[in-house]
Amino acid sequence: MEVVASAPGKVLITGGYLILERPNSGLVLSTSSRFYAIIKPFHDDIKAESWAWAWMDFKLSSPQLSREIVYKIESKNPFVEQAVQYAVAAAFAKVDKDVLEKVLLKGDCRVYYSSLSKRCLNAGTYCSQHRFKPAGLHITVLGDNDFYSYRSQLEARGLPLTPESLSTLPAFTSITFNADDANGSNKKPEVAKTGLGSSAAMTTAVVASLLHYLGVIKLPLSSDNHLQDGNTSSNLELVHIVAQTAHCIAQGKVGSGFDVSSAVYGSQRYVRFSPDVISSAQVARNGLPLQDIIVDVLNGKWDHERSSFSLPPLMSLLLGEPGSGGSSTPSMVGAVKKWQKSEPEKSLHIWKQLTYANSLLEKQLNTLKKLAREHWDVYRSIVNSCSTIKAEKWLNLAVGPSEHAVVEALLGARDAMLQIRSYMQQMGEAAGVPIEPESQTELLNATMDLDGVLLAGVPGAGGFDAVFAVVLGDSSSKVVAEWSSCNVLALLVREDPCGVRLENGDPRVEGVISGISASHV
Repeated sequence: MEVVASAPGKVLITGGYLILERPNSGLVLSTSSRFYAIIKPFHDDIKAESWAWAWMDFKLSSPQLSREIVYKIESKNPFVEQAVQYAVAAAFAKVDKDVLEKVLLKGDCRVYYSSLSKRCLNAGTYCSQHRFKPAGLHITVLGDNDFYSYRSQLEARGLPLTPESLSTLPAFTSITFNADDANGSNKKPEVAKTGLGSSAAMTTAVVASLLHYLGVIKLPLSSDNHLQDGNTSSNLELVHIVAQTAHCIAQGKVGSGFDVSSAVYGSQRYVRFSPDVISSAQVARNGLPLQDIIVDVLNGKWDHERSSFSLPPLMSLLLGEPGSGGSSTPSMVGAVKKWQKSEPEKSLHIWKQLTYANSLLEKQLNTLKKLAREHWDVYRSIVNSCSTIKAEKWLNLAVGPSEHAVVEALLGARDAMLQIRSYMQQMGEAAGVPIEPESQTELLNATMDLDGVLLAGVPGAGGFDAVFAVVLGDSSSKVVAEWSSCNVLALLVREDPCGVRLENGDPRVEGVISGISASHV
């Protein structure tokens, strides 16, 4: 039996830093770039003499890292390890133990939970006594190319920095390693990432695929991802809780969780959960068995808030990689928090102004979606016309009241974005961190001045990782050309509001990959 699940990356367009504190909200867009987790039994047959000592085997494959690791749960990837442990613990908390053990030990999976907890009986001894053969798990993780930077590979091939060049790379292209560690046993990838939330997407995909593999939930298929009933909603909530917990434990801190939430549910307006809800899981790190605390986590007061959100019609998300080097989000967040404590009055003022600007942008985008529903022909005409000219000329198109309403909302959204950028810049200067570095400011200003550009900014916590733009109609090519002239690589990623889902098969299989590539281009 093989199960393949995928979860999307994310782009946080509003709510940077604010989203860390309730009740502040953020708008997060899920993307067409996805992380895949493929789960199947590791062993078809096991030698009897191995039963007496072996913990359950895991085989973690990451073709892009040219790495294949076999281990006894002590993984070198903490996100996969925690995802596996919490998913299996949740399975035993949600499903009748006798039924689940019968499925796991005698059925296709044949996994024994005690081997995962690391704090219970030796699984090999148990299986020897009961004449069961634990199959183990073979977990393969794959991330779409847009999660990583392939700038150096394009340059090495003499290719221009364009989406067309990126599309020539094979799906799931191998990631290059640092030259200094290339021959060492602990080689690490040259992790030049694009800020799409690879760890959250990977954790979510592993949790979802394993819960589906164990028969605890039934994931929506990619073909009917938009259809959700009560069972689907409760299944996704279980995936969300387990993935949030595993992700927080793996990274050693309780973040806002917007990246995991968008990986589960897709594009949304998000308000974080209270950090205390994961306190039981944090205690578990001190040696308490997972089965003693998983019920507390599952039954805790998860007070996060989310509501459906997506870009208005005829608008596209673009993401660019400036190639300026990555930024450390934790250190930037730490610097901002330190500044808040040292200058409480000034920081509170900027915080309030930024909150208002974020809410104003959300309001304008929702107004545009409402206008599209109620006056589609007018909306379509105005947006397509605005896509061919600069924003300063948009008002000339407002002939009647409906046209004027659309143009006013478009200009209102632009003004709100400019306010957001201004307050983010002020915050960065006061805290001494490059939230919107000068190089990004020049690039974003030039982008905003192009025909058909509605928004441009730095996603999430900012820094040097990436820039984003929201463009009208068919104006994407102008932005791509401008970015390329500025040595900025426009990625293939686009907004895709779908969250975690069950795939029809291994994405590396010909036919599945062609569909993925088509959705990118």
